[in-house]
Amino acid sequence: MNAQELLRDARRWLAQDPDPDTRAELSELIEREDLPALRERFGARLEFGTAGLRGELGAGPNRMNRVTVMRAAAGLAAVLGPGRHVVIGYDARHKSDVFARDTAAVLTGAGLRASLLPRPLPTPVLAFAVRHLGADAGVTVTASHNPPRDNGYKVYWGDGSQIVPPIDAEISAAIDAAGRVDELPLNGPGELTMLGEDVVTAYLDAVTSLPLGDARDLRVAYTPLHGVGADLLTRAFKAAGFEEPIAVEEQRDPDPDFPTVAFPNPEEPGAMDLAVALAAKTDAHLVLANDPDADRCAVGVPLPGGGVRMLTGDELGGLLAEHVITHTTGDRMVATTIVSSTLLGKIARAHGVRYGETLTGFKWIIKAGPGLVFGYEEAIGYSVGSDSGLPVHDKDGIGAALTVAGIAAAARRDGRTLLDLLDDQARRHGLHATSQVSFRVADLSLISGAMTRLRTTPPTTLGGLAVERADDLSKGDGGLPPTDGLRYVLSGGARVVIRPSGTEPKLKCYLEVVVPTPDDVTEARTQATDALSALKHDLESHLDL
Repeated sequence: MNAQELLRDARRWLAQDPDPDTRAELSELIEREDLPALRERFGARLEFGTAGLRGELGAGPNRMNRVTVMRAAAGLAAVLGPGRHVVIGYDARHKSDVFARDTAAVLTGAGLRASLLPRPLPTPVLAFAVRHLGADAGVTVTASHNPPRDNGYKVYWGDGSQIVPPIDAEISAAIDAAGRVDELPLNGPGELTMLGEDVVTAYLDAVTSLPLGDARDLRVAYTPLHGVGADLLTRAFKAAGFEEPIAVEEQRDPDPDFPTVAFPNPEEPGAMDLAVALAAKTDAHLVLANDPDADRCAVGVPLPGGGVRMLTGDELGGLLAEHVITHTTGDRMVATTIVSSTLLGKIARAHGVRYGETLTGFKWIIKAGPGLVFGYEEAIGYSVGSDSGLPVHDKDGIGAALTVAGIAAAARRDGRTLLDLLDDQARRHGLHATSQVSFRVADLSLISGAMTRLRTTPPTTLGGLAVERADDLSKGDGGLPPTDGLRYVLSGGARVVIRPSGTEPKLKCYLEVVVPTPDDVTEARTQATDALSALKHDLESHLDL
């Protein structure tokens, strides 16, 4: 795209932009003829996919802004058609409330019914509300745990789960066909309903009805990381009979600038520092964190000598799974993804329940099969259910936090901690240790080149372990849809899965080693750590990134 084309497209965009902030930004770039900055904004566009939209705030089609959001809403309206009902939620990030109102205006302008949640709320409330209200679809405006300058747009279907193909492609094509947003009809003839607190109360009733056990003596240090989780998590704990969690004061209230963390993700180094310090100060028994839209849950266990041991997503997944299975009855299923630990399959077999394995993403976990009572992904996302099924057909950081508090309180009553329960689980099913290594690149061709090399010349050993089977997931495997990934099954039950990230310029590698039924779990953990280190080192040389 040459300079004249860039400036032409920028002026056309400016003419339809209703936002004074992005109009000022773009006007200045046009006046300065800042071609590099314009090329960043107009040389590409945010692609609508199964994760919806997510990107940096700013002017132009490659940014999140009111024009991008209104076009997305117009595409959704075109696919659904007049008379259909959409619930809209939003978090506390910059512009989230504006984007939510714009969505409602476009939908009602196209003759649809729109119901707007009453205030910034956790994403699982929106997922719950879609089914609770019998809506045809849902939208939430959130960028989850992305940096402060980002925002996003996630679409749910009538079953309360995130959209999957081919719906995403249909919406994307309808977005492409949408005209100028300043020519869209807005605010009617469709009906707009401002929802009240009753939908929030219904969500809280649902999650506090989960199988939590009967132990309640537990002191919790908690951080919502400047997100929207604190109010509902506190209310849920009190309603379920737990002591109110002690929140990190500096991080309790929503703040879209996330001033105390470099990256508002509980898995990132440093993000949990204030919560760990609070746990030491208050002599807490458990540390909990939500990400900013509260659909994920991180858990730490204070150690007797000081410090906190953070559980991995797979470790907490195993504990939650056994708890749910032992507190439910009938023909049940538990499910996780191809990159999560193989432990869940062994737990399911031991308890005689069905097990499902899906592609990455909760949109697939929720569709694993009938009777699903628990699903999780290694990236600290969990959906906890009961005999009635799953109250939320998506990740739910509030329900997961409540349930793990119940597990920890029961262990504490017996003079134990979650770490003791992990050791018990290792003795029953073998120690399953997992880790992840990511390779970030500036040139995406390096990732495709690495995948091609691995497919052409697969390794025969990794980390000193023999490769017993190599699965090319792009060909489909075990009934799963094709996806760009490779899985290596290694000797001794170890496994490596390699796949390009769907949202970042990264190649992600998921590692697992297994030490069968150890007597000395401490020694087994040392062995597993060494084996994971050997795998990481070998992968780095094979991938050459």
